Parts: sequence; C-alpha cells; structure tokens
Amino acid sequence: MNKLLAASMALLTAGTPMFAKDRVTVNPDATNTETILHAWSWNFPEMGRSMKEIADAGFTMIQTSPVQACYAPEGSGKKIFDENVTEGNWYYYYQPTDWKIGNNILGTRDEMKAMMDSAAKYNIKVIVDVLPNHTAFDIDAVSDDFYKAVGGRDKMFHSNGLQPVRDYNDRLECTLWGSGGLPDVNTENPDFQKYYMEFVNDLISMGVRGFRYDTAKHIGVHSDPVDTAAGVKENDFWDVATGRKAVKGVRLAIPYDSLFVYGEVLQDRNVPEKEYADYFGQTASGYGHILREVLEKHTANGKDLTSYHHQAAPEFLTTWVESHDTYANAHESAHLTDDQIRTGWVFLTARQNGTPLFFSRPAGSTRTNYYGNNVLGARGNDEFKHPEVSAVNKFRQAMNGQKEDVRYSENGQVLLVNRGKKGAAVVNIGTSANYVKLPTGLPDGTYRDEVYGKEFKVKKGVLYGLLAPERSYILKK
Repeated sequence: MNKLLAASMALLTAGTPMFAKDRVTVNPDATNTETILHAWSWNFPEMGRSMKEIADAGFTMIQTSPVQACYAPEGSGKKIFDENVTEGNWYYYYQPTDWKIGNNILGTRDEMKAMMDSAAKYNIKVIVDVLPNHTAFDIDAVSDDFYKAVGGRDKMFHSNGLQPVRDYNDRLECTLWGSGGLPDVNTENPDFQKYYMEFVNDLISMGVRGFRYDTAKHIGVHSDPVDTAAGVKENDFWDVATGRKAVKGVRLAIPYDSLFVYGEVLQDRNVPEKEYADYFGQTASGYGHILREVLEKHTANGKDLTSYHHQAAPEFLTTWVESHDTYANAHESAHLTDDQIRTGWVFLTARQNGTPLFFSRPAGSTRTNYYGNNVLGARGNDEFKHPEVSAVNKFRQAMNGQKEDVRYSENGQVLLVNRGKKGAAVVNIGTSANYVKLPTGLPDGTYRDEVYGKEFKVKKGVLYGLLAPERSYILKK
C-alpha cells in the first residue's frame, strides 16, 4: 500500500467506525418479512413445547426474556408480579448477577438447549434479551466470579454509577449514572467486555442468532461523555459488541451481519439515533405511542401513521403495538383490549417495513387483572395464534418485494394497507361496522378474505366491502 493511500485509510477509519452499515438512508425497495413473538416470562420448556404453534402462526423469530443469572431472593420466581415482593417479580431477571446461562425463572442451560433444538426443528430464529448496562440493585447479590472477572467491585461500575439519573435528556447522566436507579456498569472496562463477550459467544454456540439490547441508549457512543474518572479513554462498548474490534483476544464469534440485533433506544430529546444506527436497528417507540393513541380513540384522524417518526431507515426499526414495558411497567397499554391490540398488529405487520414484535400477554389476563393467572414462567395467552394474527404474519412473507400504499377512510376508522397488486389488509378500528371504499392496487374482481371468508369487490381500482367492528381482513390476488 503506498503512503498516500495508507494515510487516507487511516484518516477515514479514525473518523468513522469500520464496517459501518448505512441504517439511515431509506431504500424505497426494501421490504421486511420477519415477525417476532416476544415470549415474555415464558420459561424454556414452555417455549420448546410451543414452538410448532409459534411456527404455524407464521412467526419467524422468538424473543426470550433475559437468560443470565439474576437477582433471586429466597421464595422468588413464582409470580410475575407480587405487591408484597416476596414471591418474585418479572423485573428480577432484568437485574444481572453474573453472565452465565440459566436462572430460576427461565430455567437451566440444559433446558435452554432443548428449547433451541425445538426452535431449529421449526426454523425459528431465537433472539435473547441482554442487558450489559447494569447489575442488580443489591450489589452484594452480584457473584464473586463476576466481580473477580472485571477486576474487583471498584472496577464494576462507572464513577457515578451508583447515583440515580435525574435528567434522562442529559447524556452524561443518561450514560454514566444509574438508569432507574440500577447500578450503572462500566461497560468500557476491557475486563467486563471480555467477560460479557464470552457469554455472548456461548449463546451463539448454542444457536442464538439475535439479541435485543435492553437500555441500549444508556450505553454511550463515541460522541457521548467519557468517564475519565474511571480510567476510560473512549466509549467503545458497541465496537466490541458488534464485532468491529476484539477485546483481550475475544471477538464476536460469527459475522455480525448474520445476527438480528436491535437496541432499546427509547426516543426522547438528545438521543443520538443516527449514531446508534451505525451499530444496530432500534425500537420505534414513538411510533408505537402514536399507534396506541389511534387505537384508543378509534380513529387515525389527526395522527400520522404513515411516517415511522425516526431518524433511522424504517427497514432497520423494530416496531410494536405494545412492549413488555408499556404493558407491565407503567401499564401504558395494558388497558387496551385484545381486539384493539390485534387490529393494531394487523395494520403494523401488513406494512412494508419495520420488524414487528408481538408481546405475549399473561395467560388469563383481563383489562382489570393485568397479570391474569400470575404464574412466572407459564406460557402467555393464545392471542399470538389468533387467526387474524397468523393470517397477517403469513401475508407479510407472501408480500415480499411489494411496495406499500397506505390509505385511510374519511372518518379515520378504516385503515387499508395495499401491497403492490398482490394483496391488501383492511382494518376496522372502529367500534361499529364500517364500509370500505378506498383505492387499491388489486385487480378488479371478487375476493374472499383469508380468515372469515368475507367477500370484497374491486371495481375500477376501488375496494368495496362491509367491515365488522374491530376486525381485520386479509386479501390476496
């Protein structure tokens, strides 16, 4: 290599990370076909036993709850939520005590291996929820092995990591202080990075092919403040986690592009979405909020449901009607009925872009009893395999390569997603029957929907048909 070329390469790589993927520029021809079932609080045996039903429902991926060792006080691990805090809570597995596979909620390593074998049998990709940003509230519960691996307790946390964040729009506090009061790990410590990456590679060796990074926006990127008081020189965690660089001889075991990775970067002021897009896909949390507002008011009037309201390109966003946080944390979405969630899911999943995630609500849950049977580890309710959910999941795959054309009725209650000339999904989010009369790409003719056999007609490029309240219909050429 001549000196001029070498100097140019050095200048280029100094300013931008190598192997960066453009996740900001929109590709109008890109279509997404995959769907994720978030098997929230299901244990490994329940996931394994349900894998055929998951595949039959048209899901291509399953997301587990965190699988690492977690905070587990005596008597816990029984209830999803216990007001008396004696029989466990769902958020305990979001409090790591070590980076080793297995906990008292999801199960053992051997049980995970059996679940992975079942997923492989039905060609389901497994995504694991990981959370390197923090440890358990009770730092005495963190294992000695974990402390030893990172160089001791004083090396585990950022210099102000035990101080709770006061202002989440202040990037210094957001990335270097305790999010939600959870002790903030020094993710730039090479010893921590090595220990964590050994865990990631262990999961990959078991067949895991994707990761959801919890509290990702609380782990700094290069433009964020650096914790020099803790001896940090650069915010390089994401470079290590995505395989751009090795740490102490350990590197991501397989090519990063072979994994499905997205970060929980909840949208707010001062969040460097474009910089995070350099590393992974992100959550379209703002879009989910708007969609829930539409479902709640039973009309899309006054709301922009076409834009994804994000700086990243839509093909790299993970979308949802609700997440485990909106359901269980602040109960922001828990009051929405299963019918409302389902109609929102059909609209979201019929679209050209985004990778939609279906949150599995607890079995027996109602709109007055959010935790239902309240058994930690049990399978969720059967909404994930509702005929409308299954039909749109399969429609999404069948529409690969077909561009979308989104239409709304005058009253905002009928939502129509046209996909080229091959298909359409029509959704009535109203509480009364509605009549669809909207332009479509489907050729003129008579169509019967995939679920109910309801008849629709297309005349001169306009779709006609009667829609039952809060119901969706899938039409294919």
